[in-house]
Amino acid sequence: MGLNEGSAAFPRGPGLSAPPARCVGVLVVLLLGSWDARAQSEFQTSSVYLWKTGPWGRCMGDECGPGGIQTRAVWCAHVEGWTTLPTNCKQPERPDNQQSCFRVCDWHKELYDWQIGPWNQCRPVLSRSHEKPQECLRGEDGIQTRDITCIQKSNGVPAEDVICEYFEPKPRQEQACLIPCRQDCIVAEFAPWTECSKTCGNGLQHRTRHVVAPPQFGGSACPNLTEFQVCQSSPCAAEESLYSLNVGPWSVCSVPHSRQIRQVRKRGKSKDKEKDREKAVRDPEARELIKKKRNRNRQNRQDNKYWDIQIGYQTRQVTCTHRNGKPAALSFCKQDKLPITFQSCVITKECQVSEWSEWTPCSKTCFDMTTPKGNRTRSRTIKQLPIGSESECPQLEETEQCISQGDGVAPCITYGWRTTEWTECRVDPLLNQQDKRRGNQTALCGGGIQTREMYCVQANENLLSYLNTLKEKEESQSQSKSKASAAPLLSITFEITASRPVDHRLCTGPLPSTSQLCHIPCPTECETSAWSAWGPCTYENCDDPQAKKGFKLRKRRITNEPTGGTGNCPHLLEAIPCEEPSCYDWRIVGLEECVPDNEKPCGPGTQVPVVICVNSDGEEVDRQLCRDAIYPIPVVCEAPCPKDCVLSMWSAWSSCSHTCSGKTTEGKQMRARSILAYAGEGGVQCPNSSALQETRSCNEHSCTVYHWQTGPWGQCIEDASVSAFNSSASWNGEATCSVGMQTRKVICVRVNVGQVGPKKCPENLRPETVRPCLLPCRKDCIVTPFSDWTLCPSSCQEGDVIVKKQSRHRVIIQLPANGGRECPDTLFEEKECEASPVCYSYRWKTHKWRRCQLVPWYVRQDSPGAHETCGPGLQARAITCRRQDGGQADISECLKYAGPLPSLTQTCQIPCQDDCQFTNWSKFSSCNGDCGGVRTRKRTLIGKSKKKDKCRNSQLYPLIENQFCPCDKYSAQPVGNWSDCILPEGKVEVLLGMKVQGDIKECGQGYRYQAMACYDQNNRLVETSRCNSHGYIEEACIIPCPSDCKLSEWSNWSRCSKSCGSGVKVRSKWLREKPYNGGRPCPKLDHINQAQVYEVVPCHSDCSQYIWVTEPWSVCKVTNVDLKENCGEGVQTRKVRCMLNTVDGPSDTVEDYLCDPEEMPLGARKCTLPCPEDCVMSEWGSWSPCSLPCNGSSVRERSSESLRQPIEGKSCPAATETEVCTLNKNCYHYDYNVTDWSTCQLSEKAVCGNGIKTRMLDCVRSDGKSVDLKYCEELGLEKTWQMNISCVVECPVNCQLSDWSSWSDCSQTCGLTGKMIRKRTINQPFQGDGRPCPSQMEQFKPCPVKPCYRWQYGQWSACKVEDAQCGEGTRARNISCVVFDGSIEDVGKIVDEEFCGEIEPVIDGNKKMILEETCSVPCPGDCYLKEWSEWSLCQLTCVNGEDLGFGGIQVRSRAVIIQDLENQHLCPEQALETRPCSDGHCYEYKWMASPWKGSSRTVWCQRSDGLNVTGGCLVMRQPDADRSCNPPCSQPHAYCSETRTCSCEDGYTEVMSSDGTLEQCTLIPVVVIPTMEDKKGDVKTSRAVNPTQPSSNQSGRGRTWFLQPFGPDGRLKTWVYGVAAGAFVLLIFIVSMIYLACKKPKKPQRRQNNRLKPLTLAYDGDADM
Repeated sequence: MGLNEGSAAFPRGPGLSAPPARCVGVLVVLLLGSWDARAQSEFQTSSVYLWKTGPWGRCMGDECGPGGIQTRAVWCAHVEGWTTLPTNCKQPERPDNQQSCFRVCDWHKELYDWQIGPWNQCRPVLSRSHEKPQECLRGEDGIQTRDITCIQKSNGVPAEDVICEYFEPKPRQEQACLIPCRQDCIVAEFAPWTECSKTCGNGLQHRTRHVVAPPQFGGSACPNLTEFQVCQSSPCAAEESLYSLNVGPWSVCSVPHSRQIRQVRKRGKSKDKEKDREKAVRDPEARELIKKKRNRNRQNRQDNKYWDIQIGYQTRQVTCTHRNGKPAALSFCKQDKLPITFQSCVITKECQVSEWSEWTPCSKTCFDMTTPKGNRTRSRTIKQLPIGSESECPQLEETEQCISQGDGVAPCITYGWRTTEWTECRVDPLLNQQDKRRGNQTALCGGGIQTREMYCVQANENLLSYLNTLKEKEESQSQSKSKASAAPLLSITFEITASRPVDHRLCTGPLPSTSQLCHIPCPTECETSAWSAWGPCTYENCDDPQAKKGFKLRKRRITNEPTGGTGNCPHLLEAIPCEEPSCYDWRIVGLEECVPDNEKPCGPGTQVPVVICVNSDGEEVDRQLCRDAIYPIPVVCEAPCPKDCVLSMWSAWSSCSHTCSGKTTEGKQMRARSILAYAGEGGVQCPNSSALQETRSCNEHSCTVYHWQTGPWGQCIEDASVSAFNSSASWNGEATCSVGMQTRKVICVRVNVGQVGPKKCPENLRPETVRPCLLPCRKDCIVTPFSDWTLCPSSCQEGDVIVKKQSRHRVIIQLPANGGRECPDTLFEEKECEASPVCYSYRWKTHKWRRCQLVPWYVRQDSPGAHETCGPGLQARAITCRRQDGGQADISECLKYAGPLPSLTQTCQIPCQDDCQFTNWSKFSSCNGDCGGVRTRKRTLIGKSKKKDKCRNSQLYPLIENQFCPCDKYSAQPVGNWSDCILPEGKVEVLLGMKVQGDIKECGQGYRYQAMACYDQNNRLVETSRCNSHGYIEEACIIPCPSDCKLSEWSNWSRCSKSCGSGVKVRSKWLREKPYNGGRPCPKLDHINQAQVYEVVPCHSDCSQYIWVTEPWSVCKVTNVDLKENCGEGVQTRKVRCMLNTVDGPSDTVEDYLCDPEEMPLGARKCTLPCPEDCVMSEWGSWSPCSLPCNGSSVRERSSESLRQPIEGKSCPAATETEVCTLNKNCYHYDYNVTDWSTCQLSEKAVCGNGIKTRMLDCVRSDGKSVDLKYCEELGLEKTWQMNISCVVECPVNCQLSDWSSWSDCSQTCGLTGKMIRKRTINQPFQGDGRPCPSQMEQFKPCPVKPCYRWQYGQWSACKVEDAQCGEGTRARNISCVVFDGSIEDVGKIVDEEFCGEIEPVIDGNKKMILEETCSVPCPGDCYLKEWSEWSLCQLTCVNGEDLGFGGIQVRSRAVIIQDLENQHLCPEQALETRPCSDGHCYEYKWMASPWKGSSRTVWCQRSDGLNVTGGCLVMRQPDADRSCNPPCSQPHAYCSETRTCSCEDGYTEVMSSDGTLEQCTLIPVVVIPTMEDKKGDVKTSRAVNPTQPSSNQSGRGRTWFLQPFGPDGRLKTWVYGVAAGAFVLLIFIVSMIYLACKKPKKPQRRQNNRLKPLTLAYDGDADM
């Protein structure tokens, strides 16, 4: 502010800069003469230094509300912005740096809020460019504002904005808006002309139109809605009346003068007294009865409490009016009977109500955050009911929201779902779903399903009960004064008990799941290894050898421990009794070299055995333990001398032929040796063949085998001896309550015989018979307390009272187990309710009509023909409210329940002497059902009317009325769609809280329904019972049953894919039937073969299971012819067999394919049989192992020994042989290989759930061959793989649905389209390969058709003025009962009123029936307004079909009707009325034009829905309606074009004059192609004279003319394009002909020449072109 003021001191010119301060000072001194230096310094200070303020800080203070303080920074600054000392600024002008403020706290949010006012009118924004576009497209940008103030909610007093801003930012106060384009008034087309207003002479005809859209946003006003024209008809025979009788409106109802009333009453009373005197004289008893009755009636009327009906009178004026509208004397209106100028009326009284009562307490007495508000109400009563008033009574009850807050308000009761414990896991429901054939299996395991029930409880019951007890304690403590202080309540402990169930509808939260998948661990069977070989005869216990009793034992071990189930493994030890047992023995592992006796070089000798000490299990032990065993003696041998026979070493003993020896079986084993060299002369000869084999007995023990057999473990029994065991310990992770003991039976069994004495089995190896076990905790049954009794009906019952029952129930939360307390038998109880009171129904009781009250005589006496004691009047009656039993009730009850108020007044007639009096019409007699019969009603004359002749005239006053009876014919026809297919409802069994497939029928034959409607002969809807129909057509239908995917049983496992090492074995299922109709889908099928499901598991074939067994080589058979020496090269053979390998050695010969063919030893080989003098070597030993890795640098060797030395002069061959170690030839690397995972393997008794995937290790040689695992194990290779992992097979859970709900109420109470719906929900979604949920979760069924009835107004009658020509009259309408089909389109058909007897008379939502209203009949010559037009369609303000958001608007209008041209100056203005509407549409307006007729056409504006209108279309876009040319187009073949220029018709071209006008239309020249005959004709000459050259023949005219290629619009004319196109085609044609003529044909054919010939001919005539 200061800166602006300072600047203002020196005004600057438009082109000048601010002068320096020094120059300004000099100028001022020169001008003013003197300058006070002090004033100058002060002036500079005030203008150069200014006070600056910062923003106000936050309001601070100790208390909430107005007592806060806020501060701000204040400093002095130079005008250029830098801060200076505060002394430089004026101190008196220093702004405050502190002010009081309102400190806002959180609780103020409930007290203050923003009050947002409505948006003001949109004001245009001043745009820079003042030029407005000619055509408005969208509108003009504007801005609108609104008032926003912070107020106190309680009283609306404004407060500071900062208070509301603390909680919520201030809403915006202005916004951009759009001022739409101005919209002019749019009117419809004129209606046709009316008929002439006069049948003779000169009259007027009118035609009117109505407004379609009102002017908006500054648009132009509506044009005249009326047009009139004079019409003439034949001249009038009689003179037309110039005067009309005009009736004015009725005056306000007036109360008669009290004096006159008194006089009337006096006269009446004197007459009554005379009558009473006469009656008293005649009949005193009758007089007393009348008196009592009058008193009783007076009591019943309750006159003054709610209404006080006063009957008054009203008058009207009757005047005579001239055609020009001026009044005239009544005598000019010649009429015998004048209209009545008075009538009785009811004095209007408005409704009076009492003051409001106090507010009721808040309906919500507790507090919660979800719905913090309750309701409270207040009411008022009616003191005076409205009489004769248009306005209804105001609302008698008012409701508002309220909040219960404060320290004393307890939290609200909340409800939550609780669940029982899960039932036991069960597999059979899943089995039933998957394969019913497996349903009878026992001991199922794997994936299963378990269920539980849910119930609703009070969630915060414990908290509320605690708060209540706390409150009670506080109250008791405050009341008791004896104790000085109370102990503080330190802790809250809730007893954890089951809450009582409540109505499940109170719980609104998400439903907990009632079923879930579970898992029963599958028992793993005990797996054992194969039996070991029989061991030596050993003592039962080597630590304690007893006597000579011994056993040969063989053992096996557990390879897979059993879990679950019975858990019994087979016996692991078998024993055979034997003699001479020993615990340790020497084992010969080899023999040393044969050492000849007596240190000779050859000859007989001995071999010392190489021995180790082994125990009974064959393990090497310390040699000292074998000190008692017999040491093996040296073996006799022979070292051959030269020329001696040489034998090989003995082979190893063969496997024993039998595992034991008995009476018929004896175990034998043999060994053999062969001849390596025959003896020479003088040498020791070879033995015969029998000496080359040796046999010995083996397995000489008997075949009687014994073993210990164990029975299953017995039940766990509590045992006091193990009570010291820590009972709280958990064993295998399970909580236990105590430890017990369990026992089992152990017996000694002889194989294939049975139980024998225990001494036959080794005692110290006897299994244990007793072991400790866990006793599971007892579980008692836990039941909730009983719920509260269900409520009995508290309200009264209408009609027959049915005694209802109330019930209560409780829920089992935990079932008993392990001997716990059993559940109670009673879970549900019910008892009968006490009879509830019968409802009172209320009715209006109408009392007797009072006497007919006429208009006062002083008003009537001046009217001609008036009689004091007769004429029309009004009479009133009293109404009281009664209960149905006749007892009196408050009138408010009847206002609520007894329907509309009966009429309190009615018109009446006190008959005059000449009037005819009748009884009321009787009811019509009943029709007897005869078609075409007649029913009648009657009335009779009463009183003196019986004697009057005119009253007995049945033509004027009929006493009987007849009416034909209707001929009732009914026809039924179907309506609407068929319902869904609905199954008949059967019994549903619930199995342990879970519905299993098969319990509920979900498919099969059902029925579908279609509603039937019944119509009478007038096509009116009637009850379906009239057509003898129960309301439906019923048709059988089928819901197809779902069929699950069906697979075959598993095939047998295939053989292992590898005979050595790890392979796979496979089994499969074949698809037998695909699923359909929503059945359980198939598992994922094999990709290649879509019909199979595979299961693959790894398998391991022992590489040493089948082995090649060779016999010793035969003697080398020499092949040379000279057998004299019996030595030299030859062939030797041996038998090779494939045998099954067992722990006892090779046993049975098997097929050769079972052994590895690559490993098959040779069966024949070349050999050299040494001559007698040659050196004899032993067989080669085995090769030494190659050192790894095999890289070609290492060698392996084998050696042999010299068995017989050669003669002198001969030497032995090398005793060792070496070869290079070559990879994959004689040297191999070994490595572990792991197989792929198997498919998920389940137990045989499981359907799904947890399984295991396995894989195996394989030892693979470097050449890719699988070998025995021992090769890898010997290398000590690392095994890092996990061989087993757990896996899950998803359980096939079928979709579980709830029951169908009961059918809903009908969606319509009557009509054709009502339908009932029932629903079901998904209790358990399907999982895995379970059956999917059906898509239909909702079913509908049509309701039986019921006719709809309603009250409906008839048409208004014409306005009628009694006994006059114009003025205020009345029009009437009646209400009818109509039947309709419930749709909006059906207008309904009238039926008897009795059908609407039960329907409250309400029309269009209004209870007040208006059957008569005043109206106006214009006098001849009057100018008046027509009736309102119908409301127009709801129209939105739109741009390009897009609503601008101004809302819809409807309009109606009244046109002016002129009856006399002379009275135009008296005409009222035409009227227009608008109202907002909600269901608007966007309409567009377009110019439409008819086809041209000559030079004119019709142009009009049309709305997009087809309505022709005036206005709405832009004038600047209006098409031309006239296209005449000036000058006119008079030339032949010329016409006036749309551009209003003369053009030529098609086929003609314009020849223009030099001034641009059309000279003539010339035929467009055509190029003629000459034929062969006129070949010489020059085509170039067939043209017009060159238009560009002066013509030699101008035919005498002095103008030039030429061909004009361009039209008047500057475009090329159509014929130019045609000529150009023709020339182009001709050019292509010529080029084609030249090409064809010059081309050399490949094969001249006649056919080809024929085809070319016509082309040549056609071209011939054009050769010179």
